[in-house]
Amino acid sequence: MKILTVADILKLIQAVGLENFFKRVIAALEEDFGRWDEFLLSLRTATYYPHGVIELMPCADQQLYAFKYVNGHPGNPLKGKLNIVAIGMLCDVASGYPLMMSEMTLLTAFRTAAMGVLAAKYLARGDAKSLAIIGNGAQAEFQVIAFASFFKLEYVRFIDVEPQTMAKFSRNLSGQKFRLIPCSSIAEAVHHADIVITATAAKRRQSLFEFEDISPGTYIHAMGGDCPGKTELSGEFLDQVKLVVEYTPQTLVEGEVQQCAANRIYAELWELVCKNKPGRQDKHEITLFDSVGFALEDFSILRVVYELAKESKLGLELPMVPDLDDPKNLFGLLNP
Repeated sequence: MKILTVADILKLIQAVGLENFFKRVIAALEEDFGRWDEFLLSLRTATYYPHGVIELMPCADQQLYAFKYVNGHPGNPLKGKLNIVAIGMLCDVASGYPLMMSEMTLLTAFRTAAMGVLAAKYLARGDAKSLAIIGNGAQAEFQVIAFASFFKLEYVRFIDVEPQTMAKFSRNLSGQKFRLIPCSSIAEAVHHADIVITATAAKRRQSLFEFEDISPGTYIHAMGGDCPGKTELSGEFLDQVKLVVEYTPQTLVEGEVQQCAANRIYAELWELVCKNKPGRQDKHEITLFDSVGFALEDFSILRVVYELAKESKLGLELPMVPDLDDPKNLFGLLNP
């Protein structure tokens, strides 16, 4: 079985190039969402605690089975630990044998950003030039770079409750082509923004901005609301926009739409990818992708990474499954 560490993923991305890696992941996501009916889908299994959540996220087609272990502990950064960490596994369906185990903390950030861009392909205006991001934590730079690889961004406004986090964000993106504009209020950040990303970590119900704060034609990637009781926008706001989700049964529990009835949802993203429903229909429409993270996305990025790791000969092969001359003689391993 191939084992990919954090160092392996860094080498892989360096070999491929950051922008090309994003493009390959976005393409895989679009391909997989375009064959939605081929997948065996299920809700993630979540165990909730007062201080966080631990989840298992499985997804499979007829060739590959994937799952991810992931947590969400908003208080971790105060202890010097990451809010989100993850490990993923890819397995061969025909034999049930594991093919790869990989770090997925980095990969989760990549696939979450790539999903926002895939949804934007169908829901944002093609001429979008300005982006606002609310919340500048661990995933923020991934989001902005992914969108900048698809849209010709001229400026990015950003805001966070912690000045040091805004400073970190600014340092990390200082070499990019777009102009960075720190803001002192959310209303200032979203004013006239073509794309708005909400990426806050607080586990509570919030209303980050009101409908009158944004302009006609805005696309919103709402990714911070990802568990029961955690939202970033009001129910009244959601009533006034076109809502698209990943997987309705899961989003109704965890997403912004936990505040709404199911009939408020316009479509699942696969319906737009498969052309079952139109995405954006005019330049004035306000669209919102309620992104909570779905196991199919982990499946997509794991298969991309597995292919790239084989091409680049990255990762360590470890004997995690017994190799037997007689597959019925497992006990024989104890008597060499």
